[in-house]
Amino acid sequence: MTGAQTFYADQGESWTESRRIEFYFKDQGSRIMPLAWMRALTLPTGEAFLHDALARYGYLSDENAPERGVPVGFTIAPASTGPAIGITCAACHTRQIVVNGLALRIDGGPAMVDFQAFLSDLDAAMGRALQDDTSFASFATRVLGPEASSDAQAELKESAELWHLRFSTLMARSLPDPAWGPGRLDAVSMIFNRVAGLDLGGPPSMLIPENIEKADAPTRYPFLWNAGRQDMTQWPGFAANGSDLLALSRNLGEVYGVFGEFQPVKQSGGLLRLDRDYVKNNSANFDGLRDLEDLIWQIGPPRWPWEIDEEMAAKGEKIFNRSSESGGCVDCHGIKTGEVRDPFRRTWATPIKDVGTDARECAILLREVKTGVLAGAKLPFLPERIGQQTDKAFTVLSTSVIGAIVQHAFGNRSDAAAKELEGLDELPPEFDALREAFPSADDLTGMFEAVDGGCPYEARVLQGIWASAPYLHNGSVMSLADLLKPASERTKSFKLGPNYDIETVGLAVEQTAFDYTLHTTGCDEIDSGNSRCGHEYGTEESLTPKERTALLEYLKTL
Repeated sequence: MTGAQTFYADQGESWTESRRIEFYFKDQGSRIMPLAWMRALTLPTGEAFLHDALARYGYLSDENAPERGVPVGFTIAPASTGPAIGITCAACHTRQIVVNGLALRIDGGPAMVDFQAFLSDLDAAMGRALQDDTSFASFATRVLGPEASSDAQAELKESAELWHLRFSTLMARSLPDPAWGPGRLDAVSMIFNRVAGLDLGGPPSMLIPENIEKADAPTRYPFLWNAGRQDMTQWPGFAANGSDLLALSRNLGEVYGVFGEFQPVKQSGGLLRLDRDYVKNNSANFDGLRDLEDLIWQIGPPRWPWEIDEEMAAKGEKIFNRSSESGGCVDCHGIKTGEVRDPFRRTWATPIKDVGTDARECAILLREVKTGVLAGAKLPFLPERIGQQTDKAFTVLSTSVIGAIVQHAFGNRSDAAAKELEGLDELPPEFDALREAFPSADDLTGMFEAVDGGCPYEARVLQGIWASAPYLHNGSVMSLADLLKPASERTKSFKLGPNYDIETVGLAVEQTAFDYTLHTTGCDEIDSGNSRCGHEYGTEESLTPKERTALLEYLKTL
């Protein structure tokens, strides 16, 4: 992308420059490490870790960054050890595509970044800083200055070693081989691993290493425009959506996954008789999360900036509006009124269907973990109690999210109002929506048993779909043109990167930003995590080549 002039996609009048900047750098509570530490870390070449603002991983720059060397989607926030660097929505949801030297920035689009390489290199950089006395002395001087006392250096070493123990354990057990590659990650596994593996053990490390499993069900980052309007969300569509509380539960779980600090502790009594404190050691920025959700509602789908064959697109629209059996798309991807969960938020129906695509994602949702400090914990307004030894990771996560939301909300009330809530066994009606925030473990099991080894996924409204290649939930199809072919004829291996082909509407064959080729599997390995199988709509069985061309032209206009 070096040297390409950057332009911004037209994403509607509501998406202003000030909102864009806020979206890029708004803190949501992620705390990767003290900023001074990351500035002090180096690469094997001796260059500073932040020397290129992480552009080598695909992260993007903006002149409004809060600190030198901090890319789009990274935040600086106060912490007990000084300013901390973290991640916010824009790191994973800002896209830049390159066509003939033109770089088009698309806010809310699926990022083409190599998150696994970033995590691995950060782990290795801290390992080098701690590998011997000489290396640590250089690191300490860069962090503390040359006049730092021996006590300050010893304290830094203890803190850095503890950080590295936790981070390195997470990386060694989580990161898969082959790697996710640019534009993909297994977010659900990483959230499970982060909460169950790093937060529920005993001090000082809080680790339960055996709760960390390989994150080998990669998905591409979803686009965010219209995300709040879906009445169900997450790739397998297991989460109710469409209200501020449901959005907060969705986003708080995401913060836990991107290094929000969260270490629940036992307590007795308290608001709603909660037997754990979920907010005492929780870095989540609840105000920031609400602001970010409001911003996401303002992001419009990007408008196609190149020429459209209007006559061809009009023919394509008629094809789009056919039934699925006739090669159309409207049954699953048309705009229909969804479930009403907030009188001020209108939603769109989000069908959840198994269309024969890769099933690996569903397998990880039913995994079990040791419950650690949450053993036996119960939220009095929900039916499930966490098991004494083990339980579904999903139950542990839902308890951790909902417990924190409730305690935070009640803790912000006046003393008199809070006192009235002590000892209550039921959640006030204003919080009823949280009962739908996560399905129960039994509901999840039933959902996946019903599809007999397959996996259902959400079918979203396709506005802006042209800007979100590669396709299918796991990014296994390089273009929309390929998606309209039978799985057996789709490209088996392709390079990942920002270069775009506006004829096929997807990734260009030639990519130079990354040295990574995604190798997909066929329908004989449907649970590999990388299968290109399924969603065989609009193929030659239902549409002629001319009809597929017309449909493709129409999809550019959405």
